[in-house]
Amino acid sequence: MILLVAALLILVILFGPQAWARYTLARYNRDAYFSGTGSEFARLLIEELGLKGVTVAVSPLGDHYDPEQKSVGLRPAFAEGRTLSAVVVAAHEVAHALQHARGYPPLLARGRLIRLANAVDRCGTLIFIVFPLVGIVLKAPFMGRVILVGAGILLLMPVLVHLVTLPVEFDASFNRALPLLKSGPYIPEEDLPAARRILVACALTYVAAALAGFFNVWRWARVLRR
Repeated sequence: MILLVAALLILVILFGPQAWARYTLARYNRDAYFSGTGSEFARLLIEELGLKGVTVAVSPLGDHYDPEQKSVGLRPAFAEGRTLSAVVVAAHEVAHALQHARGYPPLLARGRLIRLANAVDRCGTLIFIVFPLVGIVLKAPFMGRVILVGAGILLLMPVLVHLVTLPVEFDASFNRALPLLKSGPYIPEEDLPAARRILVACALTYVAAALAGFFNVWRWARVLRR
């Protein structure tokens, strides 16, 4: 019984925030005070903030900001939608562009860490396929320790990325996007609590992702200890 309750609790912690974010975005996917689409609102903010070279595009990959391309990507529903959710999500992604323009250290650190994580991931093939073969041919038992260390690094890299992502996302939502929405005649004052709820719900998905990374490391650590 205790194990069942623990398993259910873990499932709620890991997957509940994603379900809550989808529900919240759908709940406020209604007409906003701002008369334009999410893409138009993003372009308006970019112009008002003086973010040179930043573009806005419809993205099938979902809502994000690409620092290398200096591009704000919005899913089709928000890029073309004239809803409160579209406006809030657009403000959040433009906030990342603002972080980039001002050299926000955690954002820059996340970019470097993601590039390192991609390089480490590519090395995974070498670690798990080539090294065991070398160990067998050379009869070198130390290769097992090399593989163990490599596996630990591969597991830890996503956790580090998630940890760096948390301050980036919270800063974009609550230190930049929400003040932007408050500062201009973009949405009525009575919609500001709803805007905050949208940002909180989306932020919790990043917390859940970080917890999932920790849980994955803990699970594999138990397996390897056996």
